[in-house]
Amino acid sequence: MADLDALDTAILRELQDDARRTNRDVAAAVGVAPTTALDRTRALRDRGVIRGATLEVDLAEIGRPVQALVAVRIRPPSRRNIEGFRSWVVGLPETLGVFVTSGTEDFLVHVAVPDNESLYAFVIDRLTERPEIADVRTSVVYEHLRKRRVDPVVSAGRAPQGDPPPRRRPTAR
Repeated sequence: MADLDALDTAILRELQDDARRTNRDVAAAVGVAPTTALDRTRALRDRGVIRGATLEVDLAEIGRPVQALVAVRIRPPSRRNIEGFRSWVVGLPETLGVFVTSGTEDFLVHVAVPDNESLYAFVIDRLTERPEIADVRTSVVYEHLRKRRVDPVVSAGRAPQGDPPPRRRPTAR
């Protein structure tokens, strides 16, 4: 786990709110000089805390309004079968994400398709034709809510390193 101080945490908070903000805006929001904010942001990237930024796409606007979570059980659950299925399913155009899980299912596959017929075809024609698939359960997603910001965990026995810098609003120019 990365050792983050209050300034690192404040910079992460600002960038998670809007990853396209300029360094100058981030610096103003966390109350430090732009060079300090840039150095800290680069250090967070170098340490692997910040791994990139993503673009959010409206699935309905691109013709894929129906989402589902497909629970898949693999038999026999060998490394070869698990890794083979994982590599195959992540490459499918319908797949948004893949969770490798423990418990009853081996995978939860998040898909987005144009309609219910396409979902049926994906499950019946694509998934169940694979010999290693023992069971498939599909749950249609009515709504997908995502948390946009994740705050770091402070380790037990370690006090936060100072109060977070005050949040300042950028002045009008």
